[in-house]
Amino acid sequence: MNSRNAAYALALAVPAALMGGALIAQYGFGLYPCEMCWWQRYPHIAAIVLALLALTMKGQGTRGGAGDMAVILAAIATGISGLIGAFHAGVEYGWWQGITACATVATGGGNALDAIMNAPVVRCDHAPWSLFGISLAGFNFLISLGGAILVFALLGKGRRGA
Repeated sequence: MNSRNAAYALALAVPAALMGGALIAQYGFGLYPCEMCWWQRYPHIAAIVLALLALTMKGQGTRGGAGDMAVILAAIATGISGLIGAFHAGVEYGWWQGITACATVATGGGNALDAIMNAPVVRCDHAPWSLFGISLAGFNFLISLGGAILVFALLGKGRRGA
């Protein structure tokens, strides 16, 4: 696989894997997202759409064309999610204040009032899960920013090799 193809694949794989992990954490393990978690998901959704669009355009045109531009935008969106994750992790670790009240009620359906009254409050300043002291927001930062940088490096390598 050449570096350009690897960049296209990675531009899709990173946000798709992170979104998949977030959905498994939410629906499989009951780790409901707070407001800042949602903020991290939106750029990943955009990155997935852009990467899929890039894959459909890859065969059309030349290097640096619309497909490459869509991959670049997907990498930027993934990087933005990572930066939001860094900010969120800082809020969780108490390094700085969040910019919202940061409490979301996790509702589960049924009677809306009962669901709201009995649902747990999900706070942005508390990490409900961590591994080696790194929260999910921290992992999003590391993986997203690392993936975005790698996509740019692979695209750059592909251009030098052309």
